Amino acid sequence: MKFKDQRVFVLADGQGRPVLDADGRAEMKYRETDPKSYRPGLGNLLPDDGKDNKAEEPRARSAKPRAARAGAAPKAGASGGASLAGAVEIWTDGACSGNPGPMGIGVVVIDAGKRKEHGEYLGAGTNNIAELVAIERGIVIATELTKGDPDRPLRVYSDSSYAIGLLEKGWKAKANQELVARIRKVVDAVARIGFVKVSGHAGVPENERCDELARQAISRAMMR
Repeated sequence: MKFKDQRVFVLADGQGRPVLDADGRAEMKYRETDPKSYRPGLGNLLPDDGKDNKAEEPRARSAKPRAARAGAAPKAGASGGASLAGAVEIWTDGACSGNPGPMGIGVVVIDAGKRKEHGEYLGAGTNNIAELVAIERGIVIATELTKGDPDRPLRVYSDSSYAIGLLEKGWKAKANQELVARIRKVVDAVARIGFVKVSGHAGVPENERCDELARQAISRAMMR
């Protein structure tokens, strides 16, 4: 089956149907041999058709690129290349219990010896909204750490193809248009910024920490 466009292993009965617990959640692993399992809602699991699904279509090639600001260095691509040497690292993740459901975000910003962690409950919404807002918060926190230094490049790490597609690759937003427009302004205000796609739930320490912060924020809100 698939979860967030990633192939996963789900505990199934003899007829191939997911085994659900009392809360209607399945037991899922990203690798069959992983010691750790997760409990997604059945609605978040999709059949594995062998194809990579994309939530958004790229913008037409004929669309005019946004004009660069005078004197600004070109923005880095998804590889976050050498032009971003010494960049502030921004790790982000969004979580959603139910999708739609309660949302949380986790952010870890690292600038040399300084580290800032942030977890926040966002209310009800979707996983895609949480992923986008996490990036927005991360950029704001990084800007505060660098005291708005325009010469400091930023590198954003996210496991969301959706968010990176919208903010770096020029995908056209079919949903969340006002939110996307708002966050694009935040991104455009940074002279040099790069995006790096990382694998979610693959043992990447800072990505796992962001996921933990996001889920803790949801749990704390649900206990109030």
